[in-house]
Amino acid sequence: MEYIKNRFYEKAMKNMADLQKLRKEHGDVVLGQVTIDQVLSGMKGIPALLTETSKLDANEGIRFRGFSLPELQEKLPKLDEAGEPLPEGLFYLMMIGEIPEKEDVINISKDWATRAHVPQHVFDVIDALPKNSRPMTQFSTAILSMAYDSVFQKAYRAGVNKKFYWDFMYEDVMTLIARLPRIAAYIYRRIYHNGNHIEPNPNLDWAGNLAHMMGYDSTEVKRLLRLYMVIHADHEGGNVSAHATHLVGSALSNAYYAYTAGMVGLAGPLHGFANQEVMDWIAEMLEQLGTDEPNDAQIGAYIEKTLLQGRVVPGYGHAVLRITDPRFTVQQKFAEKYIVNDKLINTVNAIYRVAPPILEATGKIKNPWPNVDAFSGALLNHYGITESNFYTVLFGVSRSLGVMASLVFDRFYGLPIERPNSQTLEWFLEKAGITRED
Repeated sequence: MEYIKNRFYEKAMKNMADLQKLRKEHGDVVLGQVTIDQVLSGMKGIPALLTETSKLDANEGIRFRGFSLPELQEKLPKLDEAGEPLPEGLFYLMMIGEIPEKEDVINISKDWATRAHVPQHVFDVIDALPKNSRPMTQFSTAILSMAYDSVFQKAYRAGVNKKFYWDFMYEDVMTLIARLPRIAAYIYRRIYHNGNHIEPNPNLDWAGNLAHMMGYDSTEVKRLLRLYMVIHADHEGGNVSAHATHLVGSALSNAYYAYTAGMVGLAGPLHGFANQEVMDWIAEMLEQLGTDEPNDAQIGAYIEKTLLQGRVVPGYGHAVLRITDPRFTVQQKFAEKYIVNDKLINTVNAIYRVAPPILEATGKIKNPWPNVDAFSGALLNHYGITESNFYTVLFGVSRSLGVMASLVFDRFYGLPIERPNSQTLEWFLEKAGITRED
C-alpha cells in the first residue's frame, strides 16, 4: 500500500530542506567538546548521530517523537479501549511524526499482512541449523537469508539514482518487519514444541498474530505482546542494535544485512540478552534460598552476596537513565491490572523495593533503579512463555520497528558512510600530557 509511503515522503521532504540548510549554512557550528573519558568509555554522551524516531532523556526516559510511554498508552490506537496500543501505530508515529488515526493503523496492518509470506528457503535455512542452536543464532541467520529478496540491493545494482534509494529501502523494511513474527514463531515452535507449527492468521494484528503462531491465543497474551512490542521498539540511535544497524546500512548494505548486524549486537549480554540474565539470576537466588516466596531480608542478603562476588544485579542500572525506567513502570502497571498474586512477579516487586537502596549505598552505581529487563521476563513467564533464552528474539522483533524506520530516514537524507577517526594509545597519552616510561 502506498498510503504510508506517500505520507512519509511528504513529511520527510520538509525535514530534508532543513537538513540541507544545516549542512550548507551551519556546518561549522560547534556542538561540544569531546573528552578522553568519553572516547575511552564507549563514546557515551557524544552527539554524533542523527536519529528521528526517539530520544532518551536521563530524567524522563524514552520519548517517541516527543511522546512519553504513558502518553502513547493513552493516544495510540487500540483494538479496544481496555487493551494496549498497537505497535503499528508506534511505527506510524516514528515514520510520520504524528499520532495516527485508527484507519492509519489498519492500513499498516493490512500492508504487513500482504507482505508476510516467508519464502521456503528461509525455513530450509533454519531447519539446516542444529535444533539446539541458540534462538538468536537461528533468528539472525534467517534474517540474513532473506537478503536474496532485497529490492534495494537489486535496484542499486541496476544503477538506480541515489535520490530513490529510500523508496527501495522502504519496500525492504516493510517486507522485513512483516515477516518477522512468522520467523520468530517458527523458531519458537521448532525448538520448544517439536516443530508443530501454527499457520498465521491474516485477520490478526502484527503482535496478535505473533502470539497466535507461538500458540497463545488468549486476549491477555496478545495484549502483553502488543505492549512488549511497543516498549522495546526503539531507544534512540546510540544503543548497540540501533547503531549497528545504522553503521552497516551506511555502507549501502540492504535492510536484511543491516538488521542482522543489529540483531547480532542485541544478542550480547550487555544489551538484549540481559532479560534472560535477570531470569537466570532470580532462579539462582530462589534455588539457593530454598523458597519461591523470599522475604525482603533474604533478597537483600542475596543482593549483597552478589555484589561481594564482583557481579552485577541484572536488570538494574542503565548507561543513560537516572530514574526507574518508564518501561519497567508500564509493565508493573500491566501486572497490577491483569495478574493477581503471582509469586515470581511478587519477587520482582520485592527486588524493586530492596535493591535500589543497597546499590546506592555502594557509592559506585550512578543509577540504582531498574530498567526494562527487570520485569519483562516475569510477565512472559506468568503466561506460560517460560523459555527465557527466547526472550531476546521477542526483543529483536520489537526493535525492528525503530531501527528499520531509522534506516529509511538514513537513505532518504542520504547520510554518508559512517567513518569516525581513531587514534593510538600513544596519541591519547600525548594529549593528556603523560610521558610514557620505557
